[in-house]
Amino acid sequence: MPIALGAPAPAFSLPTAAGGTADLAALADREAVVVVFSCNHCPYVRAWEDRLNDVARDYAPRGVAVVAVNANDATTHPGDAFPEMVARAREMGFVFDYAHDESQQVARAYGAERTPEVFLLDRDRRVAYHGAIDDSVEPGGVRTRYLRDALDAVLAGQAPPVADTPAVGCTVKWRR
Repeated sequence: MPIALGAPAPAFSLPTAAGGTADLAALADREAVVVVFSCNHCPYVRAWEDRLNDVARDYAPRGVAVVAVNANDATTHPGDAFPEMVARAREMGFVFDYAHDESQQVARAYGAERTPEVFLLDRDRRVAYHGAIDDSVEPGGVRTRYLRDALDAVLAGQAPPVADTPAVGCTVKWRR
């Protein structure tokens, strides 16, 4: 089960595809943090990558950080191995941190079940929104932009109009 709305976000410090570290404590100056469980191979993730890049680009000036976290088992899914993450981040021109959760401890702490699966953390690093990026895997079919609506509300000091939606995507590939 995902961590509850209003619960404090579990801390993390993970290596990124860009050669740095995604550390929740180091983002203390940010107004909000979007944590998205992601991977390389899932067609749902791929369908939303450009939109996630747009969210990161559009909200960075407003003090929002986006961190995508790949926790998939690379032994069963070699396309999700760290070197492949580096290549994917470069190929797609990610403007957000793409972090590797090799131990799967962060995914377990958040209760992640799907890729992509969003956890929006407010200024106090409590979960303000959980679920999907928007309501359509197809960009042209989007009617409700859940993550953007939640971000706008959180940045205005309000509760998101919709705080929890089903995450749609592939399952996290756990170690056996």
